Amino acid sequence: MPFSNLFSRWATNGVGSIAAICTTISFLPQLIRVWQRKSAKDISLSMFLLFSFGVACWLMYGLGIHSTPIIAANAVTLALALTILTLKLRYDGRQ
Repeated sequence: MPFSNLFSRWATNGVGSIAAICTTISFLPQLIRVWQRKSAKDISLSMFLLFSFGVACWLMYGLGIHSTPIIAANAVTLALALTILTLKLRYDGRQ
C-alpha cells in the first residue's frame, strides 16, 4: 500500500475516532445533570426514544460490517442514552 493511501486511511480513521469520542461523551453532561437534579422534565421522551433506536441501528450496522470503532462508540452511546431514558421514566413517574 503506498504511503499516501496509508496516511489517508490513518487520517480518516483518526477523524472518525475523534468524531465518535466527541459524540459519545457529549451525553455525559446531560446524564450528570439529570442525575444531580433528579429531574428529566426538559428532556423529550420521543426524541430520546427515536435517537436510541437510531443508535441501536448504527450498532447493528457496525456489527454487520465488523467495525470496532462503530460498535464501541454506538454501544457506549446507547448505554448512556438508555440510562437517561430510564432516569426520565423514573423521575417523571414520581411527579
